[in-house]
Amino acid sequence: MPEDRAARILAIANQKGGVGKTTTAINLGAALAALGQRVLVLDLDPQGNASTGLGIEAKDRALTTYDLILDGAPLSDVQRATGVENLWIAPATTDLSSADIEMVANENRVFLLKDALSRRATHGFDIVLIDCPPSLNLLTVNAMVAADAVLVPLQSEFFALEGLSQLMLTIREVRQTANPGLRIEGVVLTMFDSRNNLSKQVEDDARATLGELVYQTLIPRNVRLSEAPSYAVPVLQYDPDSRGSKAYRALAEELLKRQLTPA
Repeated sequence: MPEDRAARILAIANQKGGVGKTTTAINLGAALAALGQRVLVLDLDPQGNASTGLGIEAKDRALTTYDLILDGAPLSDVQRATGVENLWIAPATTDLSSADIEMVANENRVFLLKDALSRRATHGFDIVLIDCPPSLNLLTVNAMVAADAVLVPLQSEFFALEGLSQLMLTIREVRQTANPGLRIEGVVLTMFDSRNNLSKQVEDDARATLGELVYQTLIPRNVRLSEAPSYAVPVLQYDPDSRGSKAYRALAEELLKRQLTPA
């Protein structure tokens, strides 16, 4: 089990679906774990794909992030070890799909996850990665209120930057109302195809618009990244030498380097 120390919490968020949030949560988590970081992936998506992708079958999810947020279950009871050393997961099920409705009447609704994590202990983990749902709902806002920073996967396709303004607005509102310390950790370009001029154009536009927020590491389109979830393992276990594995290892190294570099 992890020792007693506090974690850095990153919300992996983008209201657009299919941009690589869950793929990033799983594989960045595994890459950070391989570097010796103690990592918890907190699955906040009712689809539960991060849980499945890390080998936790639905029948084995007795306690989930629903119980953590809405029923006061201790994080220590919810978290599960994965088949990857140094990597744990707090799983999710479709129960989370009703969480927004159940939270609305609670005056403390945007602080429920923050309270659960601070109360129950991310102590002993180095990093918590929150896999947010593909919407700017109360679950995502809870993640941002609980987080130190937001990591934004951005698909390398036409209109990629459209919609990002709404996410930035939500981050700004959370910063102004509930979490003044929240910042943008960075933007990660995903599904990048170096043979495609459009991918390069999206990269150029993103760097021109967002500057140093955009990570140097590019996550490629890679069949091994797509195949790994069906085997319920990160790509680093499925095919350690694949381009996807190498990219997520590089992303983990860049993320840790950024954290050690003064702003």
